[in-house]
Amino acid sequence: MNLATPPFRRCALTAGLFVAFGTVAPLAVAQTESSPTLPTVEVNATAPSGTGRLNLDTPSDTASRLGLTPRQTPATVTIVDRATIEARGAQNTQEVLRAIPGVTAHDAPGNIGVFYRGFTGASLTQLFNGINVQYMIAARPVDTWIYDRVEAIGGASSFLSGAGGVGGTINYITKVVERGTISEAQVRLGTEGLKEASFGLNRRIAGDGTGAGDHYARIDLNHREGGSWIEGTRPKATQLALSLLSDFGGGFSHTLAYEFQDEKVDRPYWGTPLLNPATGTLRIDEGTRFKNYNSADGLYAQRIHWLRSIADVRLSDSTQLKNTFYVYDALRDYRNVEVYRFNAANTAVIRSDTLLQRHDHKVIGDRIEATHQGRLGGLRSDWAFGLDFSVNKQTRFPNSLSTVVSTVNPYNFTTENFFSIPGMTPGFSPDRDNRVTTVALYTENKTQLSPVLSLVTALRHERIDLDLTNRRAVTAANPASFERAYNPTTGRIGLVLDVAPGANVYAQYATAADPPAGVLSTASFANVKDNSELTTGRQIEVGTKMDFWDKKGNLTLSAYHISRKNIATQDPNNTALTVLVGEQSAKGVELSVGLQPTKQWSIQGNLAYVDAQYENFRQGGISLAGKTPTNTPSTVANLWVSYAFTPKLQASVGLRHVGKVYADAANTQQWPSYTLADLGLIYQFKPGMSIVARLRNVTDRVYAANIGTMAYLGAPRTADVALRVAF
Repeated sequence: MNLATPPFRRCALTAGLFVAFGTVAPLAVAQTESSPTLPTVEVNATAPSGTGRLNLDTPSDTASRLGLTPRQTPATVTIVDRATIEARGAQNTQEVLRAIPGVTAHDAPGNIGVFYRGFTGASLTQLFNGINVQYMIAARPVDTWIYDRVEAIGGASSFLSGAGGVGGTINYITKVVERGTISEAQVRLGTEGLKEASFGLNRRIAGDGTGAGDHYARIDLNHREGGSWIEGTRPKATQLALSLLSDFGGGFSHTLAYEFQDEKVDRPYWGTPLLNPATGTLRIDEGTRFKNYNSADGLYAQRIHWLRSIADVRLSDSTQLKNTFYVYDALRDYRNVEVYRFNAANTAVIRSDTLLQRHDHKVIGDRIEATHQGRLGGLRSDWAFGLDFSVNKQTRFPNSLSTVVSTVNPYNFTTENFFSIPGMTPGFSPDRDNRVTTVALYTENKTQLSPVLSLVTALRHERIDLDLTNRRAVTAANPASFERAYNPTTGRIGLVLDVAPGANVYAQYATAADPPAGVLSTASFANVKDNSELTTGRQIEVGTKMDFWDKKGNLTLSAYHISRKNIATQDPNNTALTVLVGEQSAKGVELSVGLQPTKQWSIQGNLAYVDAQYENFRQGGISLAGKTPTNTPSTVANLWVSYAFTPKLQASVGLRHVGKVYADAANTQQWPSYTLADLGLIYQFKPGMSIVARLRNVTDRVYAANIGTMAYLGAPRTADVALRVAF
């Protein structure tokens, strides 16, 4: 399958560049102030230190357009910065998510799952540099090298980034050019043939460093091969991030950023069959732990292009404008046999569910936003305003068969080439086009009611138009075309009270909206024909953020209750119909603690408890009221401890506990809780050069990262060593 960029795609990206510059260039002429000179940034590859305390005082665009810090925001906000990513040895973006209280994730090829506060799928928003592409599979784990940080806000947050975000919003933020100098590289080798090389460079390429006329460029490149513990699976991936920052003077600057991701997995792993009887506590046969029942030439491949044009204009010390134009272009291919189950006697594995599919996904959008620091009735009052426009189009090309392909010996077997399966031939036939056009207006405000009390509010209104075009035979169930419009209005109101220096309490009420039966960019006619409204989410949260022990430690503590209503559920009087009366709820407590008791010790941990359940929901004619959604653990806990024996030598340990989860909506099948342990050692043997060794899943625990009709297993014990260099 050819994933090369077609000519029209290259033209679209090139046109985007001209549109971006054409939009922002006139603004530069109107400015007269000179840009300030900023200090040079130097990066040294030394052993990480000082990563114990939580990051509460860095502004987060994910949680607020006003530049508020997590401490100032009436919500649970987590920032996982670059130093923390490196200190914990997070290999990809999903491993970074462990720093967010209560979050679990898996990377099954066709069903990328992130679970937060009892919700998943379209009820969570996953952003890329603040942009929502409205598709869960777009959040496949990516090697962390090109990422600067990951930010998250817990609970209802549609008022910031649009429909979705009932359970929370997660934002993956790429490294971008800086006004300074950066030179870094890394080579990593590991078990199962892991090979990885990474490189980063940031330089001033024009100007004298005084501001106007300065241009800076950055490149970050990463390539990885191997590392899969499943037989026959051969993954490889390349990520590239390029960016150019131009200071034009007069308070105007422009950043042009391009990211490229190329991933290919030969014979991808879809899961491990469960032993019968599949009731109660589920089990696998240890002899099948590393087996791969996919076709001999199974495939997952994706190629992604990102383009962003960001213009910043400082009109005055109190007023700023920003315009972000963006283009996203993705092509994904699947060629697999995806379901495996034991026969009744557990003596053979039955292979079924053949899928040949392509996803052609494009998003084009523009966001204009302004911030203003002013006064309202004599009180300090800061405002943010924005207009967001995007067109999200996806065409899918599915060809699937649910019939049995073969029955094989569980331990010694061979599988066929994919196109030898009857009914599977090369080529793609489009199913339908989904076009989602969104126009949104939003505003946010922080008013300082008194020296110790602030009011934070936000409001967003959207117009979402869904257009479906049938590319196959027209039937009553699949008309030639279909349109549906949604108009959600969501918001937040919160209070933050400073009760002592470095300590506050807060309370907030927030709302959200999300599609009632899945993501609109992939919704079928059957999904939306009876669903005239989005679901509604409501959250109440109270909490505190504080420093303690002479600022050697800090913590966040929150309690929340979320309800999601208007879910599409089976009509109790006619199981062939759906009605919008379903309801789901989650209530819980989250605690994060950071300690830096001495220069040698760094300690961080988080603990989350959630009681998630269906209040009103039917499936298969059965009421699921009181049942827990699948793959939702009630408890998740993480602990990271590091100790620097000398300024050059540091050791670390990480522990992660995940409670039991249910595999079915009726809660008759479960996977037990598990605890994982990781070890790390960093030695800086000369300035700017260090070696890092990691041993992951030290006890070789067998665990399911996701559970359903199969167990999607997590990684066994693995080891790797990396050489880091700054030059």
